[in-house]
Amino acid sequence: MATNKVVLIEDSPVALEILQRLLNSSPDVDVVGVARDGAEGLEVITKTKPDVICTDFMMENMDGLELTKRVMADDPRPILVISNFVQKTDVDNVFRLLQAGAADVFPKPTTDSPTDYERLKSSLVAKIKVLSSMKVTARRSQQPLSGSVKPITSGAFSGTQPLMRNVSSRVKVIAIGASTGGLQSIQKILGQLPSNFPLPIICTVHVSTGVLSGLVNWLSSECPLKVKIAEVGETPAPGTVYFAPEKCDLEVDFRGKFIYSNCPVENKHCPSINVAFKSLAQFYGKAMAGVLLTGLGRDGAEGLQAIVQAGGITVAQDEKGGGAFGMVKEAITMEAVQQVLTIEKIAPFLLKTLSE
Repeated sequence: MATNKVVLIEDSPVALEILQRLLNSSPDVDVVGVARDGAEGLEVITKTKPDVICTDFMMENMDGLELTKRVMADDPRPILVISNFVQKTDVDNVFRLLQAGAADVFPKPTTDSPTDYERLKSSLVAKIKVLSSMKVTARRSQQPLSGSVKPITSGAFSGTQPLMRNVSSRVKVIAIGASTGGLQSIQKILGQLPSNFPLPIICTVHVSTGVLSGLVNWLSSECPLKVKIAEVGETPAPGTVYFAPEKCDLEVDFRGKFIYSNCPVENKHCPSINVAFKSLAQFYGKAMAGVLLTGLGRDGAEGLQAIVQAGGITVAQDEKGGGAFGMVKEAITMEAVQQVLTIEKIAPFLLKTLSE
């Protein structure tokens, strides 16, 4: 089995040594180069052609944000930012990194204890394995971001998209499930939907603890819909995108209102796509559509099957779109996928479904 080639860029000698030893201890990862800052990192990346770039954020000479911009403009590759500065209190940092094209962020342990890093090894290696199979495209320089101004991007609503009127569809809710690296894919889907999209969209995503608020902030600037974390007791409203909270499963009760539930110890992912899909299928039945994006593992397959069994509509991202195909492949094996589409065609399919 081919290993995933990684370049590590980290200005702390201790953290660099620990990360290098940690990743090289996995049979699935091969650290092919290291660097102490972004400028040196660009040279190493050019020489080694890695599958994934793992970089710190705050560094001298060239920080992780500038490195991300340079790589995504000239030689796009999946970038995982591993840093102390992508925690819950660092919303702006997460926002800018995702805007620049970083595939995901991963909060670094608060200390340089090898034990703390070892505790995160499995989730870090899992992210690298998923990101190594992602296909990323070049991003040219973008206008500076302001905390008070939402930029208009190529994917965001610019007033030229047709508004939706006289919609009468049996579908009343859309659920989306995504794994590591799926943040950009969700943005592509949401960015194609009009501002008066008539249904609620409920998303369950495997992201590192502490980055959800940054993700919501970023998506709010990238799409015309309202984006927020689902709150207990809320009823899903049209034109709003809801995200499952961190460290809890998101479900709906018998009234259709959001509730949080504790994640079972045996569940690898929290929040779980399966849990959300099954709960929504039980309440909405045939009046829902489920979208499963590529990712590693099996989460989402059983949930998509529950939607099919309830009479709903199911869509999955095709293998050519990049990313590990495990979740979708499992769903296809279970005959839970009705439509397999490229990421660019998922939003048009949903819009067409609502107009039928």
